[in-house]
Amino acid sequence: MDVTLKKIVEASYLTADSAPHYRTILRYFYGQHEQMRDYIAPEEVLEHMKSVPYFSDYTEEQLHQQLGQLVKWNNLIARQDMTNAKTVEEYKKKRFRYQCTPYTVEIERMLSGLEKIGDSFQGSLERSQFDRLLQSLSVLENEVDRRLSKTPEEYMRVWEDVFRYFQSIRTSTADYIAYINSEQTDQRMQTEAFLVYKNQFTTYLRDFIVSLQKTSLQIQERLNSLSEDKLQAFFQRLIKHRQSIPRLEDVSSSTEEWLSEYEGYWDSLCRWFLESGSQRSELEVLQWQTNEMIRRMTRYVQRIGERQQHFRSRKRDYLHLANWFTESSGIDESHRLSAVVFGSMTIQHLSLEEGTTDNLHADTWDEEPVLRTIKPRTIRYREKPSRADSTLMKKRSRNNGSFI
Repeated sequence: MDVTLKKIVEASYLTADSAPHYRTILRYFYGQHEQMRDYIAPEEVLEHMKSVPYFSDYTEEQLHQQLGQLVKWNNLIARQDMTNAKTVEEYKKKRFRYQCTPYTVEIERMLSGLEKIGDSFQGSLERSQFDRLLQSLSVLENEVDRRLSKTPEEYMRVWEDVFRYFQSIRTSTADYIAYINSEQTDQRMQTEAFLVYKNQFTTYLRDFIVSLQKTSLQIQERLNSLSEDKLQAFFQRLIKHRQSIPRLEDVSSSTEEWLSEYEGYWDSLCRWFLESGSQRSELEVLQWQTNEMIRRMTRYVQRIGERQQHFRSRKRDYLHLANWFTESSGIDESHRLSAVVFGSMTIQHLSLEEGTTDNLHADTWDEEPVLRTIKPRTIRYREKPSRADSTLMKKRSRNNGSFI
């Protein structure tokens, strides 16, 4: 059965009814695991639970019941403790010590990381990560050219260095790009408070692009020189190192899987930095996104600056004009000044009927003027009827609205 179709019962404690109890217990086990303490006695767990104010009334019976449930969910491994049994009754009680399983450790480690992240993306654009990746690739290239004279363990260390820096680059840059492109950050950039940080942001992004351009070409050269055919012997050294680790399981069938795994990792590294056919590399996409972020920030800063400058300049102009009017000698001079500044208050307009002439070279002044009747803009205005209309109205009223 495919492992992706398997139900993960180890995560059941996260959504159970007593999830606060289970999470507190397993977080304590995870903390002790990080301190290299594997097997924990129930008494120690009970003491920790009672130290939490939220679980002050926690009982020993609840603890044993919930520890047993966590064992059923494969979150804990129970191991009978026979060393401290002083009587037959204690031995019959089957005193246990508990150890968290690898699944539980990884789940709690992931949850701890998520709690630190919060609701927003973090990440960064670290220039040093590319330099370290370049150094690791240079070491790898030198070892391959020397025909692999070192031990497989040393080669495994080189391989892990390369992909540790590569993984850091991928996650940190992707998270920071997502942070900058988030709606919350975009809204903050459009406020005047962003002006305080604009220089810091633009300098940070510009320095990253400059450093990236310096190291990216060198990284691409290393990757082009290290083809998969050239790395086959190196991959065999890595497989040999993994086979040297004692396992109770049969690992003979894993050789091809390990080789495919290493080739897949290397292919992903190459596709991130190198173009493949018509598809752009992730490095080019990152450079484009970073430049786009700088352009967007520049536009926001320009708009904010224009808005502030617009209001500021208009206010200064109005004050300057007010001083002119104050210093004018009389009403006539004020009228002339107003005409210059605001334009004439009474303006005559010229209007031409369409199709007056078909001559394209005809001048406006050569055409006959068209008289247009302008009606007053008031609701009380009524158009005065002509004499013929008045006679017709009188006949209608005389004959009760009928024509003669």
